[in-house]
Formats: sequence, C-alpha cells, structure tokens
Amino acid sequence: MTRSGQRTGHGALPNFLYIGPDKAGSTWLADVLDAHPGVHVAPAKDVFFFDRYYDRGLDWYRHRIGDPAGAPVVAEVCHDYLFSPAAAERIAHDLPGVRLMVTLRRPGERAFSSYLHMRKHNLYTGTFEAALRDVDELIDHGRYTSHLRPYVERFGADRIRVALFDDLVDDPQGFADGLSDWLGIDRFALPGELRSASLPASRPRVAFVARNAKRAALGARALGLPGVVGRVKRAAVVQRSLYRRFGEDRPVAEPAVLRRVDAELAAEVRGLTDLVGIDVAGRWDLA
Repeated sequence: MTRSGQRTGHGALPNFLYIGPDKAGSTWLADVLDAHPGVHVAPAKDVFFFDRYYDRGLDWYRHRIGDPAGAPVVAEVCHDYLFSPAAAERIAHDLPGVRLMVTLRRPGERAFSSYLHMRKHNLYTGTFEAALRDVDELIDHGRYTSHLRPYVERFGADRIRVALFDDLVDDPQGFADGLSDWLGIDRFALPGELRSASLPASRPRVAFVARNAKRAALGARALGLPGVVGRVKRAAVVQRSLYRRFGEDRPVAEPAVLRRVDAELAAEVRGLTDLVGIDVAGRWDLA
C-alpha cells in the first residue's frame, strides 16, 4: 500500500475520499462503498478529521477509519472537506497518494435540498427565500470552482473524479460502475435498497427532540464515536421516531427562485470547464 491506506494496529489511512458537497448523494455513496466487497469505508460518514479534529492526530483518525481487512480501497465520505482550504493542505500532506471525488448538483436544487435538511432537524423554520438570505452556506456551497481549485492545485485534475448528481439519479448502477472502474475494482450489482434515494426529506415529529438529536450526534462525533452516530442514524426505528415524511405540507421551491440561485452561481459552474475539463455549464444550460 501507499501511505494512503497504510495499516497500523489502530486502523488505516484512506486512499479514497469523497470530499463534497453536501446534498449530492453522499449518504447513498457511503452505503454503496460499504456494500462493495473490495472497499472498506469508515463506519460513519463525516469523521471531519481534516477540517474539525485535525489536532487529535493521525492515530485518532486511523482508529475512526478502522481495519480494512485487506480491502484494496479504504474510504472516507465527508461532505465538508471541499469547503476547507486547510483540509486540502492537510490531506495533501498526510495522504499524498489519495484519490478524491466530488459529486456536483445543480446549485439551486442543492441549496433547496440543504434547506429541507435544515427543516428536518428544526435548524431553520422560515421559508427557502428567507434561508437564502440568512444562511450563507446555501449559496457558498455552490461555489464549485472556488472550492475545488485548492484541491486541483494540490492533487491535479486527474486525481479528482468529478461526477454529476444528474447521472446518479438517472442511472445509479451506471454511476456506481463508473466509480468502480475509476478505482480499479470489480463492478458489483447494487442491492435493491440502493436503487432509491437515502434518507428522504422529512420533517421533525417533535421539533426540540429533533434539534437535540442533531446536537447529540455532533457531540458524539466530537467524543470520537462516529460509528455510533452512523448506526443510530441509519436505524429505521430512529428515523420513524424522530421524523415523518413531508406530505402535502412539503415546502416547494418556486422555479424562479431556483433559477435565481443558478444564475448567481453560473460563473462558478462555467469555471469548471477550465479547471477540470468538464462542461458542466453545458449540461445544466448555464453557459
């Protein structure tokens, strides 16, 4: 193994990272990696080592990744690394052979999905338009060229797989096959439960309980217990207890608002052509 993927008695370092953004299929991707026999993935998404907990050291991180048991690909999925220049520098230093992946989603759709996530956890109760004014990251996390540039400068575009959420939605199996090919591992048939979206948009059953559950999850991560968070988060009984799916009360984004977000971030999308050689703007008609 290269230094990325190196094993010790305390676990391993990854040789593959999904770095972001959020609300672009990262939960589904983590489940796919976990199901693949050639991949060992960290027990829970979002260890946040390279952006939040770097001072705890590589042994702490190895322990959170766990023992790969001979799997050729050792992976972590953390959707916030993309937005941290410090994380880019740290990853380049500590995982010099690592390969990276991003999955880009149309900016307006991604922002609205993030807004629904905030509503689910009772982190915001206003309208989508109000959230766009009040929550900076709804727009900032769509600045794809700006956030990708530090990674391209350190790793080169050939070490970064840039995928589109549209392709995941249209053909999940083809999306997974393309990633397997890029990683140099065998393709595998997706289980039935991975042919649909993970953790659909919901609303809290009891607002303060959902909000405190989110805080408890953050606290568990800070204590170094991300695996517990992952098991609890994916438990159907927990999801049913804390949340119910939106029905007729599901918030709806006005098409004009989505277009406005897309227009605001169109230059960031167009910049991807020069940065990574992919005409994403053409795919989304933002050229």
